Amino acid sequence: MRVKAEFAVRYKFLSKTRTDRELEAVYEGKSANIGGGGLLLQCQVPKLEWIPDLLLQRMAVGCNLLLPTADLPIKVLTRVAWIEALDEETRSFAVGLKFREITSQDQDAVFRFIIRAQMPS
Repeated sequence: MRVKAEFAVRYKFLSKTRTDRELEAVYEGKSANIGGGGLLLQCQVPKLEWIPDLLLQRMAVGCNLLLPTADLPIKVLTRVAWIEALDEETRSFAVGLKFREITSQDQDAVFRFIIRAQMPS
């Protein structure tokens, strides 16, 4: 089950093989939707040459989800499942992220958020 949801996401690209300076930075994007197994993130990639490594899972994305219903950020390690709507000029794109590592407590917070998002206001 996926729900449309827009909230801030802080993210960092992780690689065991690359040494690019941009790997040190923390970036901020926003979600487009979220489900129990992942989310669609509107974000930027600092280097277009990273895209093959992201798609081939040689790079991961560490995220802090700033859910409006959670007191603390939800920490999750993700992998790129797909990329859509890439704008080469701005290096912005929508990326489907699949959760790889998330604590059961944070997973519960995500499920609670999804349930609340489906309820009529």
